[in-house]
Amino acid sequence: MQSFGDIAKALNRSAIQLSGLQKRFQLPSFEGAAYSPAYLAFLRGIVHLRTFDISEESLRDLWQLEKKLLQLLHVDSTGSRTWFLDSCGATTHPTRRLLLTNYDLGVAVPSRELQLGLNFASKTPELFAGTEMGEDALRALNKYIPEHNRILAALAAELPHARAATQWASALIKPHKQK
Repeated sequence: MQSFGDIAKALNRSAIQLSGLQKRFQLPSFEGAAYSPAYLAFLRGIVHLRTFDISEESLRDLWQLEKKLLQLLHVDSTGSRTWFLDSCGATTHPTRRLLLTNYDLGVAVPSRELQLGLNFASKTPELFAGTEMGEDALRALNKYIPEHNRILAALAAELPHARAATQWASALIKPHKQK
C-alpha cells in the first residue's frame, strides 16, 4: 500500500493533476498509505494512454462502458470499494482483459461471447430482469468493442511517433548526462 504522494511521485505527476483524474474518473480517495498497487496500475495506464494522445474524454467513455459491463457481470458485488480497479496490474491472459479495468473476461477481447451469470453476492431482485430493461452484458460488450478497437488503432498509429520522440529526447539528454 502506498500514499497518494507516493503515487504522484511514481507517475511523475503533481498531486493536483492526479486529484483531477480521481474526480473525473470518479475514483475513491483514501487517507494515508491506503492506495493499492492496482490503483497505481490503473492511474499508470491512464497516464500512458494520455502520453499516446488518447483523449481523456475517450478514456472516460471507455471507463463508463467497462464499469457498466462489470456491473452487468456482477463484479461490483464483491464488497470491495475499488471493485472496478482490483484487476489492474494483473498480467496473466492479456488478450482476455479489458483495457482500463484489466478485468479478465475469460474470452479474448474483442469477442462476441461472455461467461454470464457470475453473481458474487445476492442482491435485492429487480422488478424487471436486466435484459427486459435493455441492460444486457452482451449488448454492453458490443458497445465496448468499437471503442476498444478505436483506442488500440490510435495507439498503433501513435507508437512510431512515440518511439521517434524517445530517440530524439535521448539524443538531447545524452550530452548533458556526460558533464
